[in-house]
Amino acid sequence: MQQIFNFILKNSTRILFLLLLIISFALTIQAHSFHRSKIISSANFLTGGVYEQVSSVSEYFHLKDQNEQLARENARLKTLFFNMKDSTSLQNYDSIPGVDKTNIILGKVIHNSYNVFENYLTLNVGEKDDVKADMGVINDAGVVGIVDRTSKNYATVISILNTKSQINAKIKKSNHFGTLVWNGKSTGFVQLIDVPRLAAIKKGDTVVTGVQSGIFPSDVNIGIIDKIYIDNETNYYTLNVKLFNDMTNLGHVYIIKSKHRDEIINLEKASKGE
Repeated sequence: MQQIFNFILKNSTRILFLLLLIISFALTIQAHSFHRSKIISSANFLTGGVYEQVSSVSEYFHLKDQNEQLARENARLKTLFFNMKDSTSLQNYDSIPGVDKTNIILGKVIHNSYNVFENYLTLNVGEKDDVKADMGVINDAGVVGIVDRTSKNYATVISILNTKSQINAKIKKSNHFGTLVWNGKSTGFVQLIDVPRLAAIKKGDTVVTGVQSGIFPSDVNIGIIDKIYIDNETNYYTLNVKLFNDMTNLGHVYIIKSKHRDEIINLEKASKGE
């Protein structure tokens, strides 16, 4: 402890100079909007760059896991190929109804938060790649989230593990719709609320995207029904849905835009007289 005090006393002039420099720098930023905007822009650029470098290092140490995932995917594709006579068809994102090939942008998750109530992802693509707010984000396993904000090189995404997230979804076999939300409890489960009681459902049924929001194409996978609850106040079902996606381990994603979304929105606004 005595050595620390001696060091402070010995270098007191330098320490005082650095402290005053930091205070003056902070006051300059606070007092001038131009300087503040430049600092914020630089911080966003540096943050995105740091996330990307950390992601690259992490990706290197997880090459084995990624190779195993690729091997499993190849095995699944070969199984489908050798069983083409079956009714099962391979889901091809280039041929999703409402989405053209040019509407699909490949990106990678470089930062992923999943341990708070309002979780966001950061992607390594942005405005220069034609990524815009309100685009849907999916991967091979299913829905990931919705683009929230963009900069030139990066984009942030509202994860489905965000208590503010609301996505139109349906039970695949019956086409009964509800709203997909997250109660903030588990990273492996989301909830489908406001499902009518007349819907014939059971544990294990598949939940997919609907088309009412216009953000996602119809029938993109989300998960399977794990538990069924009845809301006595509204007389609707609340379904606990086990996600197909491991939201704690995300890599490459597809950013998509429905080619009919703008048309639908404009038509609905016209009907409401807006």
